[in-house]
Amino acid sequence: MFDLDSFIAKYVTRRNESLFGQDLESAHDLISRRVSGKRVCVIGGAGSIGSQFIKALLPFRPSSLVVVDLNENGLTELTRDLRSSCGMYVPEDYRTYSIDFAGGVFERIFKDAGGFDIVANFSAHKHVRSEKDKYSVEALLENNLIKARKLLDLLSMTPPERFFCVSTDKAANPVNVMGASKRVMEDLIMSYQDSFTVTTARFANVAFSNGSLLDGFMNRLAKKQPLAAPNDVKRYFVSPQESGHICLMACMLGNTGEVFFPKLREESMMTFSSICDSFLEANGLEKLEFKSDEQAREYASGPLLSGDCKYYPVVYSGSETTGEKPYEEFYVEGEDVDLERFASLGVITGSPRKSRTEVIALLDDLERIFSEPGFTKKEVVDCLGRYLPNFKHEETGRNLDQKM
Repeated sequence: MFDLDSFIAKYVTRRNESLFGQDLESAHDLISRRVSGKRVCVIGGAGSIGSQFIKALLPFRPSSLVVVDLNENGLTELTRDLRSSCGMYVPEDYRTYSIDFAGGVFERIFKDAGGFDIVANFSAHKHVRSEKDKYSVEALLENNLIKARKLLDLLSMTPPERFFCVSTDKAANPVNVMGASKRVMEDLIMSYQDSFTVTTARFANVAFSNGSLLDGFMNRLAKKQPLAAPNDVKRYFVSPQESGHICLMACMLGNTGEVFFPKLREESMMTFSSICDSFLEANGLEKLEFKSDEQAREYASGPLLSGDCKYYPVVYSGSETTGEKPYEEFYVEGEDVDLERFASLGVITGSPRKSRTEVIALLDDLERIFSEPGFTKKEVVDCLGRYLPNFKHEETGRNLDQKM
């Protein structure tokens, strides 16, 4: 039987224990003091990273937990998972709400609760797939920036002790709108440091996270559909559990304004095609490589997959879609980096930041663009480029929705 956790440990992260175990153990008492008895709100908590953050946080026994996510089914599964896990502490005051964190219902929940001690926001458009045209770009920036501003203004009314908002490695020298939005998001949240402690984290791909290419391998295999993967880009990977550990430590151990990232060696990067090879092998199959999606689909629809055939159709190709970065980086020139404080984590202690006035001016410009019915994606990209001079966006004319 295929065991996903074992597969990730053996073939993807190539670690049997969490990369962050030593640092977590060393900081256990400090984290406990900062979490025990506290009121916690997790936004986007039904997602892959948000749910792992919750699982990492609960053993430190907060007094209450409110989880907000638009994914009602995801919230249901989160609750079942927590309630079904042996030894998992769930506070008596545990509530989930399938609502928009920038809407009126959340504002009423926040005000009636008198605010929260700890707030962590995982609600974001995270995929480069989310920027294929002007409508998807508007939705991405609305969620990652404009709604985030509303949340921060709300929190300022009753400030939390700690606020965490997840970022991405793609915020370093961004080449896509998603990465650029997260770089701006970092400036936005850091501009509220005078109100409460603010931290974030840039980190690698989360292996088999919801909606990821690796997660798609599971779905394609279950449906006997071909597997497709790029063979030319390399990525760093962390396990789902490790993603929760990074965010917990960044949230609870960071000084205000700091950005955490995993200390991963360049040689640990992997191609998606190599992981696909291992995935098939772990399922008792061998790849049969095709040059086109159409050929692979035709093979998969035939009788060869209906019996005991061990050959499985795959399509490997170079990455030619808009916004793909050939390599990953966690920090850039001009940022102050501390590599000594933790065994497994680096910390960006200082980074050139725009003022709140400059960030708000950008958001106002974006909203003005969106208010015009005939706006174009190029106008949005150009607007971001004026704010981020190092934003190198190239439009190839192809997007991930055109691929398997």
